[in-house]
Amino acid sequence: MNKTIGDVHIAGSLTTDDWNKFRATLVPGGDPAIWNKAFEDYFHTRLSLRYLAPIKVLQDNGTFQGEGFSIAAIQCSIVEFLESTVQGKSYRFRPKGSPPLTQHEYSSSSDIFVSFLISRTPFRNDFKTEIAARDFYEGVRCGLLHEARTKKGWTIWAQSGDGKTADSNQKVMYRDDFQTALLRFVDWYKGALPADKTLQEAFIRKFDSLCL
Repeated sequence: MNKTIGDVHIAGSLTTDDWNKFRATLVPGGDPAIWNKAFEDYFHTRLSLRYLAPIKVLQDNGTFQGEGFSIAAIQCSIVEFLESTVQGKSYRFRPKGSPPLTQHEYSSSSDIFVSFLISRTPFRNDFKTEIAARDFYEGVRCGLLHEARTKKGWTIWAQSGDGKTADSNQKVMYRDDFQTALLRFVDWYKGALPADKTLQEAFIRKFDSLCL
């Protein structure tokens, strides 16, 4: 049976039709309880079922014989989703001759990815420069997603021992600490969204774009 746009699941069992109905209750600067519900039902459900839960399965059943590559690849996808949600931007592939990007569109993942690493706590403590963040983007994110390997000398370890997400000098990503940091950021977003009108406006733009 062919599905319509309204049938598409965007957060667990919730569909685009559910979002369009719920969206009418969302008012930037409005009731924090409604925004808490938006976080739990749409943002966290989508993130947890599609990304966080699978990572936990890999962590809990890991043998330290290569699953770190799968974990890190998923984490790199999460980074772009988190930052594009905070900014309220959606990705658009832009072939030659296509219309220019609108204010809330992007066609290059690198700037979104780097922005997250150098500006969001706690990652900015480990990626202190744009150069370091871009080297990670090219060596880890692009290496994993395009060639199923790390490049430019980067390696993936399980833990740092001191909570660091990465060491840009030694070119090591600590995937378990990276995951802990991602969860810390999600907790921050949970607390910030109900009270931040700018984040709320961005949230609506992002989920509108997911329903197109």
